[in-house]
Amino acid sequence: MTDTPPYFNIDPDKAVQGLGQSTSTAGFTAMAEACARGRTDLASRGLEENGQRTLRQFSTWEITRYLIPVAVGHFRRVLKANPDLPQGRSETEGGAKWFTLDEVLRLRAFFGTQGSKAKDYLPYRPKDLPAKMVAVANFKGGVGKTSTAAHLAMSAALDGYKVLVLDLDSQGSMTSVFGGKVEDEWGTVFPLLARHYAGHLRHENQRRLDRGEQPLPLDDTLTDALEVKAQDVIQSTHWPNIDLIGAQLNLYWAEFQIPVWRMQGRGWKLWDALTETLEADGVLDAYDVIFIDTPPALGYLTINGLAAADILLVPMGASFLEFDSTGRFFDMLGTTFGSIEDSENLAARALGREELAFEWDAVRAVITRYDGTQQAELAGLMQAYLGPTLSPHRQDFTALIGQAGEQVQGIYEADYRNFNRETYVRGRETFDATYAGFKHLLLGAWRRDELAQNIEAAE
Repeated sequence: MTDTPPYFNIDPDKAVQGLGQSTSTAGFTAMAEACARGRTDLASRGLEENGQRTLRQFSTWEITRYLIPVAVGHFRRVLKANPDLPQGRSETEGGAKWFTLDEVLRLRAFFGTQGSKAKDYLPYRPKDLPAKMVAVANFKGGVGKTSTAAHLAMSAALDGYKVLVLDLDSQGSMTSVFGGKVEDEWGTVFPLLARHYAGHLRHENQRRLDRGEQPLPLDDTLTDALEVKAQDVIQSTHWPNIDLIGAQLNLYWAEFQIPVWRMQGRGWKLWDALTETLEADGVLDAYDVIFIDTPPALGYLTINGLAAADILLVPMGASFLEFDSTGRFFDMLGTTFGSIEDSENLAARALGREELAFEWDAVRAVITRYDGTQQAELAGLMQAYLGPTLSPHRQDFTALIGQAGEQVQGIYEADYRNFNRETYVRGRETFDATYAGFKHLLLGAWRRDELAQNIEAAE
């Protein structure tokens, strides 16, 4: 006789005993407090004794294999011949040398000026062009959106780029990854959006005064926001070349405040708020790449992030439901941005002004958490339908991903000595390949802009 399934023969009296008390709204507060205590405990495992997170050091083997393309012997000879360069430190007598990332960046700069011109010691970055903004978005949760954005930011930093990470998700997962501390919404992107609207309102009020009309009032929030610069909300991280604009729960109220501003100021172009504020504050000149982690919904914050982006990456799993959901996401993007264009261009045509047209350098879907033994056929089908829109690289799920996550670290933050060497190399390969695919887009977009700039200068 076979065992019956566990959902048969459940005794209602025993079920009611295990049910517990009903939950009130106060119960959610208790649950949140329990999660907060647990989060603090988990986060503390990635912190030093003083409560600060520090980035691990990098060995000679790692540096010469992954960061600076030189042979180990040549690397050691260069250090010996140049005692002013960082020499690293050994944990045991005669053991491997270890370097901080700051020191690696100094060494990279030295090789870039003194080393072989045939090698790319320094990453390609055209002069006089702004940072490229990269949004990672999908309105389906659990697709590896934050993980992908965080590891791309770390990859770019290890590659030598100066990176800003912008967290637009009020859950603040990206902020946690980089050890950010945000007290309230005034430490997020919120005051920058408020400042943009306040600037619009002041301009409109001047026009109202010129017409003899009463100006609209600027409340305390808008008045205070006028004094906030992007530099006031940018914080450094434990990565020397990654900075952060963090998020926390109060940022979610922007989703309610922005439509109020839109109703009051019909002419306010909210989709330009993020780009124009960062540009005005010199942020686009201070960084090379800006990664934007968006909420898993197509709200006002996501619209700001997508409108600001030059490159859009859409993580997705290799499943029917995620393929279907991503298709709906693209449909909503087309509808949303198309409706903005239609609305704006109706007035633009009437006034003889240039019409609005959103444009992205590249849009790519990326398969994440991929299991080639189970999902190859479906991934191939998705590739056939999406064509070049779907990156041919699949981001594998490896043991390293799970182990690093348990230690509250990104893969690039994990010390390879804590893992089986083969596990580390294989786990890193999939993220290195993801970054390589992204870097193709980044360099191609920059090069296209550079060629256009050269043509314009020659005319």
